[in-house]
Amino acid sequence: MNNDGVNNGRRRFLIATTAVGGGVGAVGVAIPFVKSWNPSEKAKAAGAPAKADISKVEPGSMIVVEWRGKPVYVVRRTDETIGFLEGLAADLKDPQNTVTDQQPEYANNVYRSRKEDLVVIEGVCTHLGCAPKLYAEVKPESFQEDWKGGFFCPCHGSRFDLSGRVFKGSPAGKNLKIPPHSYLDENTLIIGVDEENS
Repeated sequence: MNNDGVNNGRRRFLIATTAVGGGVGAVGVAIPFVKSWNPSEKAKAAGAPAKADISKVEPGSMIVVEWRGKPVYVVRRTDETIGFLEGLAADLKDPQNTVTDQQPEYANNVYRSRKEDLVVIEGVCTHLGCAPKLYAEVKPESFQEDWKGGFFCPCHGSRFDLSGRVFKGSPAGKNLKIPPHSYLDENTLIIGVDEENS
């Protein structure tokens, strides 16, 4: 102790303890703050490619895969419905896919897909964003007597063929969107990756 009645050793100890405590507190606050700048796991997953096992998708059936928060329909067409696709052009608003949003190059055909029997389509109606339903059978339906298979949106009556092309007389103005996709192997579809890996 010096003449002023101040304990310098204790003063240094308290200053050091306070500095260390303040430093630990600053780091404790900074780490969550810096981590908050990184995208969440949910956000990372939303933009990531989606993988689907298509081995059990039978002709005339569909599975739904979520990609970027949207439903993606994976439909295996029958030989009968594939045969009808060429002859529907006169009934379609946009048979040549001219009014689309950056459609992949491999979708510029009557099948709008990499494979004749399998089509991969975003399940979001281009009218108001409803979810069209699959009516895969070739039979008369309440919304169209000579139905050749496809999608019908019950919200406002838009009709699409099994390639996702919109029929004339539908409120929707564009064909259903084709997401980028490829095949890892015969039974594995990758949605969100544009290059063929096999």
